[in-house]
Amino acid sequence: MEDDLMTPPARLGHMERALDEARAAAARGEVPVGAVLVDPTGALVAAAGNRTRELADPSAHAEMLVIREATARLGSERLPDHDLYVTLEPCPMCAAVISFARIRRLYYGAPDPKGGGVEHGPRIFSHATCHHRPELYPGLREDEASALLKTFFSSRRTD
Repeated sequence: MEDDLMTPPARLGHMERALDEARAAAARGEVPVGAVLVDPTGALVAAAGNRTRELADPSAHAEMLVIREATARLGSERLPDHDLYVTLEPCPMCAAVISFARIRRLYYGAPDPKGGGVEHGPRIFSHATCHHRPELYPGLREDEASALLKTFFSSRRTD
């Protein structure tokens, strides 16, 4: 589906910001996943990278952090007409929260065949019990997002 509000360069710019957040997460020793949430005009509302280790919180995924920040700032548990950019396919937990928050569009970079919850694994949005399904745009800057993850994990492996 074509996004009437933003040109393709704007979408790529938002994903670049998410990639910057992922790089910062990697520098902190976190799994390099970044997320950006934008409002209906395309203005940045929140940006974050994973902080599960830093915060000792297994739910401190990049998506969760930006949704928490935005809902607190806006004083509402729902974010209709907001778009989320994530460098990695959201896990089942994050996919459920994306649905609960009523996010309009989900753009993501790399697929996650082992831990994803959108197009892999439990496919949260395909369940009859899912009350809201965002428009999905997978594969945005997939090569860069995948390379970040591969580099991060290969640097931690020992032979």
